[in-house]
Amino acid sequence: MRRIERIAEGEVTRQVTGRLTVATQGQGFTEITADIAGFVRESGLTQALLTVFCRHTSASLTIQENADPDVRTDLLTALDRLAPRQGAYLHDAELPDRLQGRMFYLHRDEGPDDMPGHIRTMLTDSGLAIPVIESRLALGTWQGIYLIEHRDQPHRREVILHLAGA
Repeated sequence: MRRIERIAEGEVTRQVTGRLTVATQGQGFTEITADIAGFVRESGLTQALLTVFCRHTSASLTIQENADPDVRTDLLTALDRLAPRQGAYLHDAELPDRLQGRMFYLHRDEGPDDMPGHIRTMLTDSGLAIPVIESRLALGTWQGIYLIEHRDQPHRREVILHLAGA
């Protein structure tokens, strides 16, 4: 049997909620670790659980490696394969034979990157839970918190931060 080391214990006596607004540059990753770590430090809480929640359906959150930018490039390439941006749309005019058998999206109210953005959000995370120990995010050495913009154009995105602890 494995032993679990108890590193903190106590009652939840306080909570703090904040809003982080992120201006994205279009599709890609924006690291928000430093902003969130600052919020945690300023809260005065030493032991807590941090919830990070993205209030959008075409942007999402992830914890990923923050040392090598090629990782983020590879992740975007993988998302492109899982939810391709190019495709025919069922409410376009009749489809030519060359498009038969391709991926089709019914929903494209906000443009051709809209539905792929929703799918990419579904495949990633809208919310994260991160322990706070001794007033610090309990992230691994190479981990960073990122907002992922799935749309082609820049957007202003809201991320809600909620700390509950002592």
